[in-house]
Amino acid sequence: MKGTSLILGLLLLVTIIQAQDNGNTRIPVIGEKAPSFTVQTTNGKINFPKDFGSSWKVLFSHPADFTTVCTSEILEVSFMQDEFDKLNTKFLVLSVDSLDTHTSWKKAMEDLNYKGRGPVKINIPLASDRNYIVSKEYGMIHEASTSKKTVRAVFIIDPDNTIQTILYYPMSVGRNIDEIKRTIIALQTVAKNDISTPANWQQGNDVLLHVKPSAADMSKPDNGIYEVAWFMIYKKL
Repeated sequence: MKGTSLILGLLLLVTIIQAQDNGNTRIPVIGEKAPSFTVQTTNGKINFPKDFGSSWKVLFSHPADFTTVCTSEILEVSFMQDEFDKLNTKFLVLSVDSLDTHTSWKKAMEDLNYKGRGPVKINIPLASDRNYIVSKEYGMIHEASTSKKTVRAVFIIDPDNTIQTILYYPMSVGRNIDEIKRTIIALQTVAKNDISTPANWQQGNDVLLHVKPSAADMSKPDNGIYEVAWFMIYKKL
């Protein structure tokens, strides 16, 4: 019996180790704190999310340096950097490429004239995850797609380091950076006003109330509240 128990224990241990090696771990989800990690980047060592302080944060993974779709994404984010700065939002771009490759890719991108805009400075840090530690912890390695590269993942994290949005894209489809910006604006608007945003909401559009106001509040002049249905109440901000 002791021998059998020992064998079963060893088999269980091997199974657990194999599961960990294959990246079969639970990923963080919306509403949970973003797992912390330390990585080397083109901007130096970063302790994420701590080093980004009270800003909104975007963890942005991509499959590989010197590839067409990834290059277009990084150039678009960099082109819109001033807009994200106004939203108090900082990006950390991550892949399993080496830091040397990141540095070479960054230099090459800064020499490009993409969409006739002229050269764009790449100020966002490009992080190296050669050991797949961050990639596995955040569920960026999808075995059915590839076990060697990260998919296009987006984690939007609030100033309290709580995950608010998770997006995954296949390797062949580039992300809409304008939609990431819109989502951040929507999240900030929701956090500030305790409301919800309807489908296709854009900054400045009317918002949705969680519950119907009292009859007294509804009757107040210029309250900006109107009813589409008893279960759908809008408000102008």
